[in-house]
Amino acid sequence: MTTLLRIAGLGLVLVVALLFAVFVGDQGPWYFAWVVGTVMIVLIAGAGAILFDSQTDNTPEGEV
Repeated sequence: MTTLLRIAGLGLVLVVALLFAVFVGDQGPWYFAWVVGTVMIVLIAGAGAILFDSQTDNTPEGEV
């Protein structure tokens, strides 16, 4: 049952992506780059925050 729901969800995502591609037309590459760039910025910022947090957790008392 979960496999069927997963396939249905992926099919829905495919339909939405195709409709989006048809509606944006020639602007598609720009929107694709914008979405990918935004996701990458969020992921890199999250990774930087995790690294910063792990570095501050390992700092001995009294050190900055």
